[in-house]
Amino acid sequence: MGHLVGKDVYRSLGHKIDGLTIRAPWNAALHAILKELYSEEDAELIVKMPYGLSPLERVEKVTGVPRAKLQGRLDGLCARGLVLDLCVDRKYYYAPSPMMVGIFEFTMMRTDPGLDRKKWARLFADYLGEGSLYARNLDASQKVSLMRTVPHDGAVQPEEYVEVLDYEKATAIVEGSDRFAMGLCSCRHEKHHLGEKKCDSPLDNCSSFGLAAAYVVRHGFAREVTKSEMLENLARSRELGLVLNADNVQRNVAFMCHCCGCCCNMLLGITKHGYPNAVVTSSFIAASDRDICKGCGTCSRRCPIAAIPRVGDPDPRFRKHGRPEVDEARCIGCGVCAIRCNSGAMKLHGRKQRVLHPETTFERVILQCLERGTLQNQLLDDPGSKPQAFLRALLGGFLRLPPVKQALMSDALRSRFLHAMKRGATKEGKGRLTEI
Repeated sequence: MGHLVGKDVYRSLGHKIDGLTIRAPWNAALHAILKELYSEEDAELIVKMPYGLSPLERVEKVTGVPRAKLQGRLDGLCARGLVLDLCVDRKYYYAPSPMMVGIFEFTMMRTDPGLDRKKWARLFADYLGEGSLYARNLDASQKVSLMRTVPHDGAVQPEEYVEVLDYEKATAIVEGSDRFAMGLCSCRHEKHHLGEKKCDSPLDNCSSFGLAAAYVVRHGFAREVTKSEMLENLARSRELGLVLNADNVQRNVAFMCHCCGCCCNMLLGITKHGYPNAVVTSSFIAASDRDICKGCGTCSRRCPIAAIPRVGDPDPRFRKHGRPEVDEARCIGCGVCAIRCNSGAMKLHGRKQRVLHPETTFERVILQCLERGTLQNQLLDDPGSKPQAFLRALLGGFLRLPPVKQALMSDALRSRFLHAMKRGATKEGKGRLTEI
């Protein structure tokens, strides 16, 4: 096992996972999760792996594990969702799974017989419920979340619908993909085992597309479905009033969640933990037409994040339930209120400024890591290299300086910064990964 065991290999593993795309603060609950899911041998291998997606030969070189043995160990970790393997142009790339989307989701999506899912649900609930993961990833300065809200078809004011771009349409996301999969919703599955699922929403509607669909089908986390089945799933979620939260990219969307307010950990990040940026809003916001509104209170009751409080109004229509007033700082622009409004008074309208989303997963990862102070790990990815360790510390300190981070995230410099990152990745032979 080597020198890591004596220093607590799980603490080293926690440090590694905390250095990925989503910060995972160390505490007793995280330690319990890692001890449950990883053997000491698993943990040591992942600690030694490169931080980002790397081909097998690179993983072999960095870890020092012979390829014949390495392949089998990676296959076992991928089968449990603890390592990602993406097949791009018939070549596999491997990376340690982050806490989200990764360890939590794939663990709770597993359907193998004999698994102690109730224990896993409690371990994750203890960690997420403690709140430090939300605090570390969702402070007021962080704008690049994992997920973005997609408005329901028919929720946008008709005259403004022409302004909805294809990547903002759920049906267009489905139509633009070539492979589809549906599996267990990890959040709903977790709440089911905790006895906290209050809704009638189905467990099996977590949607994946393209390369992500290939990954979850390959490892048994989901079943492959047709485009027609995926469109039927969208229609079912509309009927149930579920929030559509998709991968926060414009191209090659990897997943779409069908979220309810009682189970979704990202929506609970808003309602329970108080972080309105837990998901990136759509470019639309709800508003009620006072002249049409009947004051029935349906929109307030059906809003999954309690963003439509009722206010007093002398008009007789509003005496019983009050008048709906959208909390613009909280509304995510999902359109659940609009599709439930029988009078047609509640509709989505364009925000004053269109919300900008990363174009690709590569861009999202770069911007996410920059915000969370881990970009240096993506650029200098060999954890066993002493020269890289020194440079990582130096570069990390520089990138964490508020003026530097603000400049690189600004509208003026962001595109040039991302272009430079793509050029660097291309020189390292990872040009194809920048297109995902």
